[in-house]
Amino acid sequence: MTVQRVWAGGQIYELTGLGYDLRGKVLLGEKQVSAASHPALSECLKAGVWCNDSILTKDDRGRSLVQGDPTEGAMLVAATKAGLVLDDLVDVAPRRCMIPFESQHMFRATLHSKEGERVIYQVGAVEKLIESCSDMLGADGEVIPMDREAIDLVVEQWTSAGLRVLALARKHPEQVDDFLEHRHVSEGLTFLGFQGMMDPPRVEVKESIASCHRAGICVKMITGDHANTARAIAQQLGIGGKDVVVVTGRELEQVSVEDLPDLAHRVDVFARVAPEQKWRLVEALQRHGHIVAMTGDGVNDAPALKQSDIGIAMGISGTDVAKGAADMVLADDNFATIQAAVEEGRGVFDNLRKFLVWTLPTNIGQGSIIFVAMLLGMTLPLMPVQLLWVNMTTALFLGLMLVFEPKEKDLMTRPPRDPKQPLLTYPLMMRTGLISLIMMGGGFWLLMYETRFEHKSIESARTAVVNVIVMVEMAYMMCCRSLTHSLLHVGLWRNRWALIGAVVMILAQMFFTYSPIMNKLFHTAPLDQGAWIRIGLVAALSCLAVEWEKWLRFGRHTKEATRSAESALH
Repeated sequence: MTVQRVWAGGQIYELTGLGYDLRGKVLLGEKQVSAASHPALSECLKAGVWCNDSILTKDDRGRSLVQGDPTEGAMLVAATKAGLVLDDLVDVAPRRCMIPFESQHMFRATLHSKEGERVIYQVGAVEKLIESCSDMLGADGEVIPMDREAIDLVVEQWTSAGLRVLALARKHPEQVDDFLEHRHVSEGLTFLGFQGMMDPPRVEVKESIASCHRAGICVKMITGDHANTARAIAQQLGIGGKDVVVVTGRELEQVSVEDLPDLAHRVDVFARVAPEQKWRLVEALQRHGHIVAMTGDGVNDAPALKQSDIGIAMGISGTDVAKGAADMVLADDNFATIQAAVEEGRGVFDNLRKFLVWTLPTNIGQGSIIFVAMLLGMTLPLMPVQLLWVNMTTALFLGLMLVFEPKEKDLMTRPPRDPKQPLLTYPLMMRTGLISLIMMGGGFWLLMYETRFEHKSIESARTAVVNVIVMVEMAYMMCCRSLTHSLLHVGLWRNRWALIGAVVMILAQMFFTYSPIMNKLFHTAPLDQGAWIRIGLVAALSCLAVEWEKWLRFGRHTKEATRSAESALH
C-alpha cells in the first residue's frame, strides 16, 4: 500500500517510491517540496500520523516494515517522505482517547493534547467526513470556506483511477474531557485534505482470475472502498466483464431477502459494504446453490468466514479472530495461491478417482474368476497364494504409479463438479463392469485353452491366468491415466513412473513365471511363446475396449465442452 497523491489546500502533491521504502520524494509539479514549507500539506500528513495505530520498523537488512494496518503504514511512510519525524510528532501531541474504526461509521477519531489545548483528528471515508466538515484548510494554513465542487471533482478522478482515498479532518473542541464520543465529531470539523493510495494488484493475479473463470469459478469482489475505486480495480483484474456493475452497501440495504440471492449471483463487485452485509452476501450465494469460498483478514470478516463453505484468512495481514473463524490460512496473502490450490486439489481428486477406477474392476475381475469357478464346480483358476502375489505386486508397481500422473492440460477448463455427484459416475461404473468381464472371460479362456487344446498342466494354465490378469491390469492402468481422453492424447511419456512401474511389473512376472524358486513357492510353471501371444491379445483387447468406450462417451463432446468452459465466466 503506497500513498501516491495528497490533496491539501487545493493543491495536488505527487509522492514517488513504492511500498514502505522511505526514499521517495514529495513533488508539487516538478519541484520537490517538504512539509515544513507547505502548512496545509504538513497538517494533512500530521493528521495521518496522529490518527494511526501502526508502527514503522526495520528488518535485519535495514528495510522498512509496518507493524499494523497497511493503510495506516502507508500514511506514516508518506509523512516521512515529506520530512516529518514520527517520534517527535508523537511527543508533541500525545493521544488522550480514541474512537476506533468501525465499518458502519467508516472513520477513526483520536483526541490529543497539543500545546496546552485539546485537538481531535479524524480519518475515514471522504463521503463520511465531508458531512461533518464546515470549512477547510487553505494552502497557507488558514481556514477558508469549503470548496465541495473541487473536492468532489478530485475524488471522482482519483477513485476512477483506482486510488483508495482517505479524508482527514480536525477539530478544536470548545469543551471535552479525556473521553471522546461520536457527538464530538458529528459537526464543526475542518477539512484538511485527503490521501490517495494504491495497492497495485500483483501481476499474477489477473491471470489467476482468468484461470478461475475458465474453470467455471466466479470471482466476486466485496470491499469497503469507494465504488469508483472498486470498479477501476475490478476492470484491471478482469472481474465483472467489460461493463462492471458495482452495487454499494446502501443499495444492498434496499434489496429484499428474497431478491438478494439473484442479485448476489448476477453482480460481481460490491463496494462500501458493511460486515453484516458480507455475511448476507455469502448466505445469499449459498441459497442460490453456490459453494462459496470467502477471503478475509479483519475481525469484522469473521462472521462471513464462518458462514462460507471454505473460509480463507490472510496469514500475514489477518487477525487472530479471522484465522480462528476460517477453515484455512493463506500463508502468503496471494490470490494466485488460491487458484494454484484449486488446480492442485482438482489434480489430487482426479488421480484419486483414477486409482479407484483402476482398482475396482481389477479386484472385481479377480473375485469373479474365483466365484464363477466355485459356482460351476470347476478347478480353481487361481490359488490363494497366487492371488496374494497379484494384489501385492500390482498395487505397488501399477496402482501407485497413478498417484504421480501429471495434471491434465484441460483440468482448469472443466466446470466445477457437482458436490452431489457420486465419486464413481454411471459411465465409470459401466467401464468397471466391462473390464471385469474381459478379465474374467480372458482368464477362463486361457485356463481352458491351455488345458484342453494345448494339454498343459494345471500349474501352467494357472500361471497363464495370473499373467493375463496382471497384463490386463497393466494395459488398463495406462488407459486410466485419463478417464476421458485417449491414451494417445495423454502421451506415453508424460508419466515416466507409469512406464517404470510397467517395466518392473513385467520383470517381476518373468521372475514369477520362470524362476524355479517362484515355481515352487507359488505353484507356477514356465510358459511358451504361444501362451504369451494369447495373454497379449487379451490385454490389447481390454485396452482397445476402454479407448473405444471413451470415444463413444466423451470423444465427440470433449472439444465442445472445453470451448464452452473457456467462454463461460459463471
